[in-house]
Amino acid sequence: MVKQLTRMTLIGATCLGVLAGCTTSDSAAVYSKSQMRQAQNVEFGTVVSVQNVKMEGENNELLTVGGAALGGLAGSEVGHGNGSIAGAIVGALAGGFGTKAIQHSAGTKPALEITVKLDRTGHMISIVQEADIPFVAGQRVRVLTGGGNDRVSPM
Repeated sequence: MVKQLTRMTLIGATCLGVLAGCTTSDSAAVYSKSQMRQAQNVEFGTVVSVQNVKMEGENNELLTVGGAALGGLAGSEVGHGNGSIAGAIVGALAGGFGTKAIQHSAGTKPALEITVKLDRTGHMISIVQEADIPFVAGQRVRVLTGGGNDRVSPM
């Protein structure tokens, strides 16, 4: 029984790791396939301020269901008859809620809130994106907008 639980745990961890690698990026330097060959409006501006913020992790329902299923399997190994049914229910709940909590905390990553004054209009805009490209106040930037995927990139 311990050997079977260890095997299920290893399989579950591998599946969760593979599925977690399927997350999307909020980097200004990464484009999804659907964003390819899409026109974007380009404006130029100057960075007014940069604030460090945190980007909350997203919940992947497939991972949550997988965690619940693995928890249910592990819980069903407890006892026999009605005991294994109760164990499966408790295990599924624990697996689902646990997976959801892990996704939320593990998916949180550093981001930047970049405030830019646009040259053409003088309007101020703010865009939050992954903190993989450094920005500083006074820096000249390009602001790309369109399709709900706005981004700031260095010139």
